Amino acid sequence: MPVSKDEFRSAMSRFASGVTIVTTRAEDHQPNGLTVSSFASLSLESPLVLVCIDKHASIHGLLVEGRYFAVNVLAEDQEILSRRFASRDADRFSGTGYVDGMTGVPILSDVLAAIECRIVHTYPGGDHTIVVGEVEHAIVHDGKPLVYFRGGYAQLA
Repeated sequence: MPVSKDEFRSAMSRFASGVTIVTTRAEDHQPNGLTVSSFASLSLESPLVLVCIDKHASIHGLLVEGRYFAVNVLAEDQEILSRRFASRDADRFSGTGYVDGMTGVPILSDVLAAIECRIVHTYPGGDHTIVVGEVEHAIVHDGKPLVYFRGGYAQLA
């Protein structure tokens, strides 16, 4: 018998994770994005990453039916940005600095890394969809990451 939702959530909260914002574009070219902590590298050859997106998330359909997305790895001073993209606010990009990446998806300003991907697979994963992307472009900057641990934001010492 599986553990309860509360037990599972409590156990998983003990795993510190980086904080990312996954961005993409709708067919009408409007930028879309969402704060995501379920992100991982998958393969070095071919360079693959995966993100897990709740089936009820605002960008779920765009990723399942889309072609490209970017993973923006947040720096320690970008908690406000993380909270904005985690909110239900429909206009998350208002006042947010970004540029179009090589694939046309939004790349947020001042992030530690921006990883642009072409969607190559999607898989069912319970109440989420696992989206696998082949990395086509990556930009990196120095700095410390924003971390999520035990239900709150943290910083590395």
